[in-house]
Amino acid sequence: MSRFSDFGNDLYTGKRSVPVVSLRRRFYAVSLVLLVVAALGLAVQGLNLGLEFRGGSEFRVATTSAPSDYEAIARDAVGAAEGENGVNVTLVGNDTVRVQTERLDDTASQDVRAALAKAFGVSEQDVSATFIGPSWGASVSQQALRALIIFLIGVVVMLSIYFRNWKMAAAALVALVHDLAITVGIYALSGFEITPATMIGFLTVLGYSLYDTVVVFDKVRENTTEAFGTGRMTYAQAANLAVNQTMVRSINTTVIGLLPIAAVLVVGSIFLGPGVLLDLSLVLFVGIMVGAYSSIFIATPVLVTLRRGDDAVVELGKRAARHQAKVARVQAAGDDEGPAPVGGDAVPVGAGGTPVREEGSTLTGRAVHQYARGGPRNQPKRPPRSKR
Repeated sequence: MSRFSDFGNDLYTGKRSVPVVSLRRRFYAVSLVLLVVAALGLAVQGLNLGLEFRGGSEFRVATTSAPSDYEAIARDAVGAAEGENGVNVTLVGNDTVRVQTERLDDTASQDVRAALAKAFGVSEQDVSATFIGPSWGASVSQQALRALIIFLIGVVVMLSIYFRNWKMAAAALVALVHDLAITVGIYALSGFEITPATMIGFLTVLGYSLYDTVVVFDKVRENTTEAFGTGRMTYAQAANLAVNQTMVRSINTTVIGLLPIAAVLVVGSIFLGPGVLLDLSLVLFVGIMVGAYSSIFIATPVLVTLRRGDDAVVELGKRAARHQAKVARVQAAGDDEGPAPVGGDAVPVGAGGTPVREEGSTLTGRAVHQYARGGPRNQPKRPPRSKR
């Protein structure tokens, strides 16, 4: 831990530096690959929409202890072939079997209830049947899409006002879309079910990603404002320093956030089975990891790319280049000639290399005013007030 703390301190002071901005093309390439894989997953496999979105019938069988072959028993009772997409059988907890089918009328629903009760050896009272119409799912989808659009518009307006620069808002928006696309693609590839809890998780992930990005951008604004004032660093160098100064904080925040979510995810998948808790923890786990990556390696590099053509940024680059070239020349001259004396004159050196003090000068050769050579007693006397 001490080494990690030292590493973080070195990043903050600039003693060490991770070249995030200068290597931004590599990080763009990594994100591009992830986005292509996510797009292929959506195109080939598509999203596994839950019953709340597509509509259908759901049956829950309450048993004292679900048998190991509960899925085969449930499919035989419903009359579905193995692997048929219209029937989804899952275990909720340790004693409840959930069966989801296409929409069934009242007669078919009653027959399925009786068949499930007989197959699992329970009464029909222990088998519940629920019907969800597709109109409800369509309403949920529309509300979620409307909330997402309002959220993104609010993000652009808020960041534009706060940072007084629309390019910062655009870079943050790129990071948000990046996080959302990759998270949805992972869901498509994994085949996890999309439920209303998943939609809530998506919006939560976007909020977390935005929070992390704003923290980094606030440091970027502080460093770049100082760079514009002093002219010692380019815009890219100041932004890269800001990313390094906030990197350890972002890592710590991400790890602290992921640990309890991972615990909930493990407990939910082993003991509770499919449900709201598992859906929410899964999307949060994936989204927080992607959001931490984008806030460090995507948001700030995109900002630097967007601002590299600004007149003020170009002029800052020229000033910083002149300053850094001057510093390099001074350092090179110092290395070739040794330490230069103060005042530009050579310092007399005695035996053993000890500086020799001359009259009217300090040990470094700096001239001393004649009134200060003899101390306070030799200072000129002021005339009396009657003669001033």
